[in-house]
Amino acid sequence: MSLTIGSGPLGERPAGRFNTSIEAPGGLLYFEDNPRRIRAIFAKQTVVDSNRVKLLHESGRLPVYYFPEQDVRRELLEPSERNESSAIKGTATYWSLRVGDRVSSDAVWSWSEPLLAGHVALEWDAMDEWFAEDEQLFGHPRDPYSRIDVHKSSRHVRVSRDGVVLADTRRSRILFETALPPRHYIPAPDVRTELLVPSSTKTRCAYKGSATHWSVRIGDRIVDDLVWSYPQPQHDAQPVRDLLCFYNERVDIELDGEPVPRPQTQWSRDEE
Repeated sequence: MSLTIGSGPLGERPAGRFNTSIEAPGGLLYFEDNPRRIRAIFAKQTVVDSNRVKLLHESGRLPVYYFPEQDVRRELLEPSERNESSAIKGTATYWSLRVGDRVSSDAVWSWSEPLLAGHVALEWDAMDEWFAEDEQLFGHPRDPYSRIDVHKSSRHVRVSRDGVVLADTRRSRILFETALPPRHYIPAPDVRTELLVPSSTKTRCAYKGSATHWSVRIGDRIVDDLVWSYPQPQHDAQPVRDLLCFYNERVDIELDGEPVPRPQTQWSRDEE
C-alpha cells in the first residue's frame, strides 16, 4: 500500500505515533524522484516515455506518477473544459488524449501547486499498458515503501461468519503487507469448500497479481466475495499460491483462541 493510505505512517489510521504532530490543512503531499524508466501506451502509441519520473504521495490516495511536461507527446493532447480545485494542489488543468478516432476524455492533468510545477499525470485506467523498464505494471504505481513478507505459522486460526465455522487450521501462511491487516492464507483442505460459491469478481493487485474470488453460502443467504486466492501470483505472492484467504473485515477470526477485532479498511462493509 502506501505511506499515506490506511495504517501507513501518514494514512488516516496510522499504526504508530510520531513524537510530534504532523498536520496540514487538507492533507499532505510528498513528491519524490522515482528512478525507473516509465512508459504508458494508448492505442498502440507511446504517450510518455520518461526516466525523469516523480511519484506523488497524497493523504488518503495511492501514489501517482508525474512526468515532466516535455516527456509527454503534446501533439496527442487536446485542451479540456473540465475544471477542478483541491485544497492542497490548487487548480487543475486537463487535457483529453486523442489517437486517430480514439479519445480518452480528461486523461491528462496538471496542478497549480508549485511543488508539482512543470509536471503532468496520466489517468492510470485510461492507458492500455504501463511499463517500468521492460516489465508490465498492473493496478497502480508500485509504492517504494510497500513491503510484503509471508511466514509459515502453526498458530491456531479459526474463521467463522454468523456463527458458522468456515475454516480451521494450524498450517496457515500469514502475509504481512505494509499498511494492511495481516492476512491468513489457508490450505483448501482446512476450509469448508462445500460452502464456497464461485464469483465472477476479479481483482488485480500491483504486487500480488490477479485474484479469483468466491462467495460463501451461510444458511439461506449468499455472502458475496468473502474469499480470494492467487492461482497465478506475481513473485511477491508466490508463497500463497492457491491458498484461500478470507476478508478479515467481514469474518470473525480467532487466533490461538483469542478473537481478533475486525479491522476497518476500504474493504469493510457497513451492512455487515
